[in-house]
Amino acid sequence: MAHETTIPLLPCRSLDDVAPFYRALGFQVGYRQARPNPYLALHREDLHLHFFGMPEFDPATSYGSCLVLVDDIVAIHRDFAAGMRAAYGKVLVSGVPRMTRPRVRKNQDGHTGFSIVDPGGNWIRFVARGTPSVADEPTGRLARTLENAVVQADSRGDHRQAARILDAALSRPDAADDPVVHVEALVYRAELALVLDEPAAARELLERAGTVPLSEDGRERLADTLRHAADLAATTD
Repeated sequence: MAHETTIPLLPCRSLDDVAPFYRALGFQVGYRQARPNPYLALHREDLHLHFFGMPEFDPATSYGSCLVLVDDIVAIHRDFAAGMRAAYGKVLVSGVPRMTRPRVRKNQDGHTGFSIVDPGGNWIRFVARGTPSVADEPTGRLARTLENAVVQADSRGDHRQAARILDAALSRPDAADDPVVHVEALVYRAELALVLDEPAAARELLERAGTVPLSEDGRERLADTLRHAADLAATTD
């Protein structure tokens, strides 16, 4: 057999919560019904997501999840971020719904990935196809700690544990740490602070990130991270 298609069927409390969020990300409604059971079919090019409504459902307890393999993970994340800015005035980085940014995942064989947590509490996990570059493998204590923190928070949803291990590493600076990694770690820790509803801590961490001396090459390598830091700063206002 060949040409099979699998479409995830995910829970939500209300279709009226899910539909506007996904439309902001560029999805279209292919089908919707209210009775006998609430049902919604969404698609964005070849990506299909279907939802069923459960009025008593609690998104905080959701185990709904699916994996989406993409050729250009940077482009799809950029499109989603632009859609969020247009619909909500900012990229949603905390609460439900929210979106993480593309990062290398140790527990996915070094592939780059990001996640969307939708209004139903479902984790839509985007992963880049292809073979990761050996050059992307982390070196240094802080880099390895950051990698582990990403696994804890972005993959397992344990943001507090990720914050703990990053705090421990950031409290013991090493002269050998790459300044670029230092900024990445501080910005990621600020993102975790926002998810944990600690905006004052997020502001302080972003201020620290802004004081790290960087070369011109370092700033170029951090271009996406610095844009993300600006999105985080707008959220703390």
